[in-house]
Amino acid sequence: MEALYLLIPLSILIVFLAIWVFFRASDSGQFDDLKGPGARILQDDDRPGK
Repeated sequence: MEALYLLIPLSILIVFLAIWVFFRASDSGQFDDLKGPGARILQDDDRPGK
């Protein structure tokens, strides 16, 4: 029972930390262009010198 006094606040802290990391990444533009990098890898660009 004593372990719950530590684990419940710790789990709440981890959840708020995960939410904060998500919103910080969202505000910085991390999720703005989700399809661009996936489409860019499919473009065939075999020019020499690159």
